[in-house]
Amino acid sequence: MSACPRCGEDIGLGQEYCLECGARVPGPHPLDGGRDPGRGWVRRALLGLVVAVAGAGVAVAATTETGGAPGMLTATGGFASAPTETGSEDVGAQAGIVEWPATQEGWTIALATLPQSGGKKAATKRAREARASGLETVGLLDTSLFASLHPGYWLVFSGVYSSEAEATSALEPARKFARTAGVRHIVP
Repeated sequence: MSACPRCGEDIGLGQEYCLECGARVPGPHPLDGGRDPGRGWVRRALLGLVVAVAGAGVAVAATTETGGAPGMLTATGGFASAPTETGSEDVGAQAGIVEWPATQEGWTIALATLPQSGGKKAATKRAREARASGLETVGLLDTSLFASLHPGYWLVFSGVYSSEAEATSALEPARKFARTAGVRHIVP
């Protein structure tokens, strides 16, 4: 083409736009290399598919266990075995301290959270103090056994409630004992 289709001005070889009216001139241009944009996409798509299949094959081969290789173990936190102290369970039972039902989901009021490294005795003492202050259904739970809690602690709690609203309504007396008491969702 030697003239602009809009204004008729002369167009030079390889010129993309008319210098007079600014219209784009149809035809092969240096920027697109003179190639038709519709050509070659099948070849590129097939090449991409071959690369993807080869990569998937390498990934499967790399992750497949061999007969003698040991499996991967994943740590979930907490202690491999809970620390035990002689007589601490008896002291808690005598003081009216309860354990959270292991398979029950619910709500409670968290009075204190103590590291398990300090032992169950310190947590039992704190629970006895809460019970002596007049709080009902005071107990302990091992946070490592519950998905909704950070593992490695003893949680001193008050009450086992079926809803958050029910637990929140019982929060005021608990805050007289522990200023930072709060409602927690317990999920096994």
